[in-house]
Amino acid sequence: MTSQSKPQSKTSLFDSLEQEAYLQLWRTYDRLREIEETLFAAHGISAQQYNALRLLKSANPKKLATSELSARLVSRAPDMTRLLDKLEELNLVARNRCATNRRLIEVVITEQGLGKLKSLASEVRKCSRDQLGHLSQGKLNALIAILREARQPHENASSTSEAWPGNF
Repeated sequence: MTSQSKPQSKTSLFDSLEQEAYLQLWRTYDRLREIEETLFAAHGISAQQYNALRLLKSANPKKLATSELSARLVSRAPDMTRLLDKLEELNLVARNRCATNRRLIEVVITEQGLGKLKSLASEVRKCSRDQLGHLSQGKLNALIAILREARQPHENASSTSEAWPGNF
């Protein structure tokens, strides 16, 4: 006698439609993150460190205060000091204490950091295509709009929503 599993109804798998949407988002993030982690690990940095370099490049030649850099990151960096320590060890960034405010530490991307970004550029574009290139431009624009709308009520001054460039 064969036993067949009875498929569960969608409603019994999730407590609510909101929960299903959130878990779908989380699972999608996990799958897409694996692709970029593989890329950046091959180059000795993390996705978070790459993001910091990218933001510092956009500010170049100006320096960014560590607090401003932290606010602009895509995701929170609980240990900004350690993130910057690693980048400084690789000579990709330089940190300086502000002369007028000794509590303020400013960060600038180095020539090596700019070179690292340049060497990664084509692989990063390929990574983005591997992650979402199967979606049409219209679907990508719709996805961006939906994600902004979903995030909006949870962004406030304390979450530095104004600082994140993707909110504009």
